[in-house]
Amino acid sequence: MKNLFFLISLLALQFVSAEVTPNTLFQNHMVLQRNQPIAVFGNADSEKSIEVTFKGKTYATKVKDGYWKLFLDESEAGGPFDLIIKGKNTIVLSDVLVGEVWLCSGQSNMEMPIKGNIGQPINGSNLAILNSENSQIRLFKVGKVTAQTPLDSCEGTWKLAQPSTVKNFSATAYFFGKMLQEKLKVPIGLITSSWGGTPAESWTPKNIIDSEFKGLKGFNNDSSKPQKHPSVLYNGMIHPLKPFTFKGVIWYQGEANKNYYQNYTQLFSSMIKSWRTEWDQGDFPFYFVQIAPLGWGNNQANLREAQLNTMLSVPNTGMAVTLDIGEKECIHPAEKQKVGERLALWALAKNYGFEDIQYSGPVYKSMTTKENVVTLQFDYAPSGVFNFGKEMNSFKVAGADKVFHKAEAKIANGKLEVWSDKVQEPVAVRYGWEAWVDGALFNTSKLPASSFRTDDW
Repeated sequence: MKNLFFLISLLALQFVSAEVTPNTLFQNHMVLQRNQPIAVFGNADSEKSIEVTFKGKTYATKVKDGYWKLFLDESEAGGPFDLIIKGKNTIVLSDVLVGEVWLCSGQSNMEMPIKGNIGQPINGSNLAILNSENSQIRLFKVGKVTAQTPLDSCEGTWKLAQPSTVKNFSATAYFFGKMLQEKLKVPIGLITSSWGGTPAESWTPKNIIDSEFKGLKGFNNDSSKPQKHPSVLYNGMIHPLKPFTFKGVIWYQGEANKNYYQNYTQLFSSMIKSWRTEWDQGDFPFYFVQIAPLGWGNNQANLREAQLNTMLSVPNTGMAVTLDIGEKECIHPAEKQKVGERLALWALAKNYGFEDIQYSGPVYKSMTTKENVVTLQFDYAPSGVFNFGKEMNSFKVAGADKVFHKAEAKIANGKLEVWSDKVQEPVAVRYGWEAWVDGALFNTSKLPASSFRTDDW
């Protein structure tokens, strides 16, 4: 009798081990990316083949070393549909939508939920939560985990947007997705993978760290905070999502790297390129948030410059500026709705055909001098610049002696002029080049300019 029981148990174990298991992202209520080949993948018995049926068509693939992957045909937005995965067992996923899927990652400002943190509110959160019920917006939060080697699965559940789910979801990601859904009228899937206080190197593959940044000073090896170690969050919270098909990435991070800002442009650029290489979906859109001003700490302006340089040097990237919405004593600005919407403007203009809107704040282009007055020119300001009544007290000018003096500034007919009576022959201008600044320079669409400097001293 014992032998019979053992045999039955062994057969049951073999049966379980042979079952097809899709990647964690493949669940009821999920959103698949429209108008691109759709990756479907997971694990199964290495001896078997897998069939996937979607919208009346069946696809098949072989299992190799316990892993399988296939691509569904491109699909227009719509649903709900069933997605059927069949090996020895059959899995039927229901209420599957096709629309736009975005991966949303970074540190605490991406992680911060709509309900806010203790003592740290999100402006407009209560009404946003109240009015959040929308079956066309689906949310997936990747569970926090560190790993020394790349993982193939993660924890998380697809949930429909409603007050009970939205209040605990990333405010930046939600407001981004909400604006897309309102304008595109298609389902939106938002996948958040974020962890407060983490540097960019934690989110970068190990082969990139080893080959491009070996010996870089500043990388964190504090054993009490393993989430800050290089590559551990890429391994545990990004790699498990590969190669799920999505439209692009939004990213909110940088504060954790400001003390070694000198390498951030290279590090962040390499991280973006590595994700694009790993996914093999081309140079997908990658839009990120420039860190906001803060009244304490150092190197804010330098890190903001490193982020600006990333946007200017890496193709198909864009930067949402927050120089006007920082909070002097809080690293988590309450204006997350503006942040999410500024990111959405990039996507709407660059990826979804809304060509008649402004999507970036002014970016310094060039300067000319006449006597002691400097006139500055900007990209992304077709109708000139404006201050919307805010005091312009964040400008400095210097002469050949490299000594900066506080400058006066005025805007006339959209043109910005700056000067100081202490500098008769100015050669350099800086704007917002401090840790704390209340941004007062915009284009006429009220999108703020980044802090900048015309010198490289």
